Amino acid sequence: MKLSTRGRYGARLMIDLAAHYGKGLVLLKDLASRQHLSAKYLDQLMLSLRRAGLVKSKRGVKGGFQLAKPPEEIRLLEVVEAVEGPLDLVDCVAHPEGCPRSRKCVTLEVWEEVGREIRQVLARRTLADLAQRQQQKEGAPF
Repeated sequence: MKLSTRGRYGARLMIDLAAHYGKGLVLLKDLASRQHLSAKYLDQLMLSLRRAGLVKSKRGVKGGFQLAKPPEEIRLLEVVEAVEGPLDLVDCVAHPEGCPRSRKCVTLEVWEEVGREIRQVLARRTLADLAQRQQQKEGAPF
């Protein structure tokens, strides 16, 4: 399993917004510049994040983006699922009725367990935690 660029970049932009939380709206072009990413691609991610209720935006000259709630209240799991969708490793985990073998399939149990563990790790991390760790890393010598 690989996390797509949507998940990785979504996490990066949300951590950036967390680092700027309480300092006003953040311009998309500034986010894109700091993260070395395409503003057009970030705009697509913002749409998913807005729909999930994680980001608020304001249009116009004094517009920009900000977190919809404090960074301490947003879990990395929410961010990843907002841009990636459900984190099930295989379709039969989410829809066992679609597979005639699911009731007797021992690997299904393994895929369910792996998915639970991934979700638990992501749920333990808040944007506040990650923004603080990012600031420490940026301030640390190589």
